[in-house]
Amino acid sequence: MYNWSVDTTRLKKNSRADEIFELEQMINFGLDGQKLSEKMLRLYWPELKIDPNRKKYLARLLWPEKYKD
Repeated sequence: MYNWSVDTTRLKKNSRADEIFELEQMINFGLDGQKLSEKMLRLYWPELKIDPNRKKYLARLLWPEKYKD
């Protein structure tokens, strides 16, 4: 992931914050050819600050049994 608007050197010192930041950026602004890690999404789900509609969509993909129609 390439981020031109944020200095990520401080984030690299805290791997948890860096992973959350990268997930949020990929979801909100595009994957740029990368894939999302389901494991990482589930791990950081409560902490992700992403668009509410995208969060609902991803929740349906991650937990389909909870959102049966």
